[in-house]
Amino acid sequence: MSRCEIDTSMIIRKADYGDIPRMGELYDEARASLRALGVDQWQDGYPNEETARRDIEEGIAHVVTENGAVIATAAVYVGHEPTYDEIYGGEWELDDLSYGIIHRIAVAPEAKNTGVASMIMDYCAELAAIAGAISARCDTHEDNRPMRHTLEKNGYVRRGVIYLKSGAPRAAYEKILKHMEGQT
Repeated sequence: MSRCEIDTSMIIRKADYGDIPRMGELYDEARASLRALGVDQWQDGYPNEETARRDIEEGIAHVVTENGAVIATAAVYVGHEPTYDEIYGGEWELDDLSYGIIHRIAVAPEAKNTGVASMIMDYCAELAAIAGAISARCDTHEDNRPMRHTLEKNGYVRRGVIYLKSGAPRAAYEKILKHMEGQT
């Protein structure tokens, strides 16, 4: 049983336009949580409802619901992230052009420490594996210790530093997917 099946009252699905207001609230709550930790990530108003709308239009927005209520959101997809092309202070284990990608994870305060973020991590890995990708990648602010802990707990290994389009550095993580272990 994968972690995606831990609690049958929790499901992950593609987000729809009706989820936008709640996704905006989740981003606001995450922003406040980061601010309380002294992390400057997301403090410029990004992500927001417009980001959620674009992610829905691109088909990459997902939400986790519990008993029908949205408790988490993330952009989850397989493809190529241009900011991952250059990595500093390390290297990607696999130099693949297509991989699973997780961005904009936000979990409701009342749902933290319930396995929801791990559920999203597993979902991305499964999505990537089904699409034929052999790794999954994610990045986060160096000071975002809760996210770094979640990544490491779920088998992601820190590979170095990438830089966003804005020039901001981010800790870069990669997970080699189980179906490829021993074949690399």
